[in-house]
Amino acid sequence: MADLKPVYLVHGDDHGAVAERRAGLRRLIEGQEGSVELLEGDQATPIGAAASLAAMTLAMGWRAILVEGAERWRAGDVEQHLAPALEEVPPQTTLAIFAREESKAKAPPVLHELVRKAGGQVVEQLTVKPWELAKWVREQAARMGLVLDAAAAKALVDTVGERQQRLLRELEKLALDSDQPGTAAGSEAERRAISSEQIERLAAHSAEWRAYGLADALVGAEVRESTLTYLRLRGQGERISGLTYLIASRLREALGVSVRLAVGESAAEIKRSLRMPSKAADRLIADVQRSEPERLRRAVCSMAELELDTRGGAPLRTDRSPLTGMDEDTVVQRTIEAIASR
Repeated sequence: MADLKPVYLVHGDDHGAVAERRAGLRRLIEGQEGSVELLEGDQATPIGAAASLAAMTLAMGWRAILVEGAERWRAGDVEQHLAPALEEVPPQTTLAIFAREESKAKAPPVLHELVRKAGGQVVEQLTVKPWELAKWVREQAARMGLVLDAAAAKALVDTVGERQQRLLRELEKLALDSDQPGTAAGSEAERRAISSEQIERLAAHSAEWRAYGLADALVGAEVRESTLTYLRLRGQGERISGLTYLIASRLREALGVSVRLAVGESAAEIKRSLRMPSKAADRLIADVQRSEPERLRRAVCSMAELELDTRGGAPLRTDRSPLTGMDEDTVVQRTIEAIASR
């Protein structure tokens, strides 16, 4: 695996993309019969990362050390404990550091400098503001050789939703479709131009089964709809790590709405503060009003456990779950059914 860098820092406020990077690296290493070590919680510190780099291992093949939580690290700890260790990363070893950033919780700048100095790579995963998505879509389309006007870019966002990974996948499908012989008459430039009508026709399936629809079905306690939507999402290629992140985010949002309603805030006030389309906000608030706050709290806890048990393909612990031994899809389906039926 000569293409792997000795050190990576993956950071940003697009937590789903950060999680996918982590899962992808783990799959790559394990697919080549390498070993993966996870540092989380109290172990995920600069001194913990340095100690892991210095530790001897009998494992064969490439060794990857995945460290979570760098958004909580202090610059002084990084300079004191991790900087010396990064001066000479052992051969056939990759240290991957992940930071799920929010507001002031960010990986310290000195960490960026040290990663680059060690011959590593810094990968930034940022969410695009909703009002900037159409412009971003046109830029990504141009890189793929597609031509989208403002109306077509807006149609793609309206049809597929605001998730950047999903938008990129739809653009890739559109690019492949426009490459097929006989798809359109005229010059190559004309064939690569995508209209809003094409967007609505080709991306309709993705819109129908978008991930937030699954999350809303869980909030609304719709057991059958939740299960069917999950299966359809998986069938169209959505990853478990991305789905669990989106579902957990929506459930936490629903719990927050429930708490605000309980203290007397009006539905209109809450709706104005939600960053989602008007109809989606109306549905979320209505579903929350029909649900008990305690049910939503249990749902958030269930999703937290599910994220822990499936993140990056981590095996279930026998003392934590009766689902030990089942594959990830079965574990997720059981959790979805339990949340929706409560």
